[in-house]
Amino acid sequence: MASSNQILSVACDDQSNTKNNFDRTVVVLVPLPAQGHLNQLMHLSRLILSHNIPVHFVCTAKHNLQAKLRVQGWNPNSISNIHFHDLQVPPFASPTPNPNGETNFPSHITPSLVASTHLREPVAALIQSLSSTARKVIVIYDSLMVYVVQDAKHITNTENYIFHSTCAFTISMSYLDKMGKPPQECSVFIPEVPSLEGCFTTEIVDFIISQVEMSNFNDGNIYNTSRAIDGPYLDLIDRMTDRQKHWALGPFNPLTIENENSKERHFSLKWLDKQDPNSVIYVSFGTTTAMKGEQIMQIAIGLEQSKQKFIWVIRDADKGDIFDEDGIRRHELPNGYEERVEGFGLVVRDWAPQLDILNHPSTGGFMSHCGWNSCIETITMGVPVAAWPMHSDQPRNSVLITEVLKIGFAVRDWAHRNELVTAPDVEKAVRRLMETNEGEVMRQRAMKLKDDVLRSMDEGGVSSVEINSFIAHITR
Repeated sequence: MASSNQILSVACDDQSNTKNNFDRTVVVLVPLPAQGHLNQLMHLSRLILSHNIPVHFVCTAKHNLQAKLRVQGWNPNSISNIHFHDLQVPPFASPTPNPNGETNFPSHITPSLVASTHLREPVAALIQSLSSTARKVIVIYDSLMVYVVQDAKHITNTENYIFHSTCAFTISMSYLDKMGKPPQECSVFIPEVPSLEGCFTTEIVDFIISQVEMSNFNDGNIYNTSRAIDGPYLDLIDRMTDRQKHWALGPFNPLTIENENSKERHFSLKWLDKQDPNSVIYVSFGTTTAMKGEQIMQIAIGLEQSKQKFIWVIRDADKGDIFDEDGIRRHELPNGYEERVEGFGLVVRDWAPQLDILNHPSTGGFMSHCGWNSCIETITMGVPVAAWPMHSDQPRNSVLITEVLKIGFAVRDWAHRNELVTAPDVEKAVRRLMETNEGEVMRQRAMKLKDDVLRSMDEGGVSSVEINSFIAHITR
């Protein structure tokens, strides 16, 4: 494990070229080492850097490399100004994803999450060293990394902000679970949401509870959303969390794609170039979904029978260590499948540039697990959703998409999550999104929401005001 002296040396080296350090605010970002969390804080680091504030990104060496390799939507060279701290944890198991677990939650990544608790000592040493060379240290930490950053509360010139990796809507529903009912005179629409049954494993529930129980030292809360998206639910959270500060700083991801015309464009984008506007449905279930072979077969047949153009990302779930490829499955498809769908279907078996695909004018729909990264990306790119949640916050995120924003519909009810979704079900969902008037209305509504979000980022817009408020607050 990195020693305090090593951390001090790294921190001083990082800032050796900065004049008048003690007059400056610096930001330390501490992500949970899982793709959906790493990605959001990578985007946030860039947003903070744009305000000329030094940023320190703190995780294990492997997970920092993962975050860098999977940057989307902006020039990878622009991360050169981020100070990455490659900290060490003890070796951890990286088991093969199991599609037959008690829930669809990716329990195979649990060892890497538990190993991350060993970051406490080196993170504390880093924050301490930075606090001696900066006027103020702002620590922004994932809500599931409270244990790791808890020592920061003892450092006088440090402030601590929790980053919530999901939407305000889903967080507000969690508060309502605890309260039992909304505050009096609440005019906010409260849809029926699924229970948390089947969303997590028992081990992860215990891990979450342990983080929440010690989370009593934060100076505010940060969300990767916009008041243009779920503002009423941010207001609801305000009412239910007396005296806490909340900032909706999103969307973190770029709203315009910088590397679209790169010579190294992904082959899926070149394929999309040849298709008509809004004619392709993009099918992807995120980085942590491990599907049974039988379900893969049903999706394959349903997509083929729909006769709709599609891009389907079919890859096994990330392991805790994504660079360990032992045991990773190559999904079997029906005999001759890729040859039969050639021309109207494209199968992608490795990492795909999702943000670029959603941004492409030929993409007109998204069959998604509704992880929050995917939700915020599809919202900002104006693409409607066939929602098929798998675990974690996804079932409740899907309610925001389908019942609140009305830019999508559910492929199946969460109560039937353990049942096979058949090929006719898949075909019906694809056709509903891509062929019907209902799907077109959702597409128009998604485009309007995209425009609303873009306007919110303009000078004087709600998101612009929110970001400026936060930057002014941490640099005061």
